[in-house]
Amino acid sequence: MTYRGGAILIGAILVEVWSFSAASAQSAFRNYRCADGTQFIAAFFNGDNRAHLQLDGKAVTLTKRLSLSGARYRGGGVTLEITRAGLTRLRHAKRPVTACELVA
Repeated sequence: MTYRGGAILIGAILVEVWSFSAASAQSAFRNYRCADGTQFIAAFFNGDNRAHLQLDGKAVTLTKRLSLSGARYRGGGVTLEITRAGLTRLRHAKRPVTACELVA
C-alpha cells in the first residue's frame, strides 16, 4: 500500500468513526413542570436506555424498568413514569406521586 493509499484509508476510517459518534450522540432534552411545583430536565440519549435527570439541583441517573403502559425509570429514590399517551408522573424525596407536564 502506498503512502497516499494509506492516508486515504485512514481518512475514510476517521470519517466513519466520527459520523457514528455524531449519530449515537443525538439526544432529546425535555423540560417538565409538575403539579407540586417541582421542575426538572430529563435527557434521553440514543443507545442508552437510562434517563438522566437534573432534579433539585442534582444529577440523577434512572435505569429503565419493565412497564407495559409506556416507560418507567427508577434510581436514587426517584421514579419517573411516561405513558404511551404522554402522561408523566414523578415520585421523589419521599413525596407523593405528582403529575408533570412537558414545558415548551
